[in-house]
Amino acid sequence: MTALITGASSGMGREMAKNLAKRGFNIIIVARRRQRLYELKRDIAEQYGVRVKCLCHDLSLTEECFRLYDEVKKADVDILINNAGFGVFGRFTETDLHREMKMIDVNVKAVHILTKLFLKRFVEKDHGYILNVASLAGFMAGPFFSSYYASKNYVVQLTRAIHEELRTQRSNVYIGAFCPGPVNTEFNDTAGADFAVNGMNEKYAADYAIEKMFDGKLLILPGMMSRFALAASKYVPGDIMLAATGKLQSMRKTHDEKPLYEGEGVGCDPKLMLTEEELERAKREQ
Repeated sequence: MTALITGASSGMGREMAKNLAKRGFNIIIVARRRQRLYELKRDIAEQYGVRVKCLCHDLSLTEECFRLYDEVKKADVDILINNAGFGVFGRFTETDLHREMKMIDVNVKAVHILTKLFLKRFVEKDHGYILNVASLAGFMAGPFFSSYYASKNYVVQLTRAIHEELRTQRSNVYIGAFCPGPVNTEFNDTAGADFAVNGMNEKYAADYAIEKMFDGKLLILPGMMSRFALAASKYVPGDIMLAATGKLQSMRKTHDEKPLYEGEGVGCDPKLMLTEEELERAKREQ
């Protein structure tokens, strides 16, 4: 059995990979940062004895999404976790348009492409799991974080619609959306703003998501705060909810955004990063 996790170099993606490896799954981990992937590969292989394959792809590029699928078609993937994503914080008239387009490409387009490609295969064999990592933001609008909230709304509603299609077909294929509130990961560094409230532990969030995925849960919301916020979004009048969300987001402490790529900054080609052999040689020479 094989699981593929995007955005696996850190945060929840890394913890999900460890969780599934512990369950005996072979792992395909995907991210832009080769070094992080190789380090995770070594940790997982040593600790759990499963096979781990590292693939370095920039999923903001359409051709990279298709290339990823082509590379793993023969691996007979059983689980796809679309975890890669990031946010752009700020007033809509002031945020960087190029960065927002990159975010939409990763958060929306990559999820759409990979979900569609893998789902076709899963439906053919009537088996498989797709977990799309969305957010509690996917159920509401978010002033000062408008594009991110909108992207996660797309993920939630796409997942719900596909789930219903599979139900009417009596398919054994699972699809669900993981919708946490704030989680303590590198998300804040990339977004350029800290959470206005305390985030949950990334390992707890990842473990909860995997457990509920295997339970067949469509919408996975960890923690009482997430479930309370979802209930509020349904029953509190829209204008009040919108104002409250905007007030909460405006309380974030801002800082410089972390580049989308490590090294020379945004636009750095991930293929120029060290190979696994070069990384090991550099470590031995330190």
